Amino acid sequence: MKKLTTAEEQVMQVLWNLNKGFVKEIIAELPEPKPAYNTISTIIRILEQKEFVGHETFGKSHQYYPLISKEQYSHQYLKSFVGRFFSGSFENMVSFFAKKEDVNINELEDLLNDLESDKNKKE
Repeated sequence: MKKLTTAEEQVMQVLWNLNKGFVKEIIAELPEPKPAYNTISTIIRILEQKEFVGHETFGKSHQYYPLISKEQYSHQYLKSFVGRFFSGSFENMVSFFAKKEDVNINELEDLLNDLESDKNKKE
């Protein structure tokens, strides 16, 4: 899966929230100053080429929708991030953030309990 640029990710965040939308609807959800219609249209075409976005045609208009879920992208992005910066070790990543963010033992235990609970729900 290809990495998104900041602008592409911003458009995808809107599409993930909307589930589907026309360019004007996407622009309406973006923060001020609003980008030009052509700018968003170009970003969406790039997202289609990267296979992140699909569309339905309504006359001369296109309604766009995500082909990749936010969860799928987040998983791949995090996996890549951990691979590049922490030698592929989630343990190294958690340890790094625990030290840098002054996370205490109780917070780490709560996190582990939440993860264990989520794992048990999936089984």
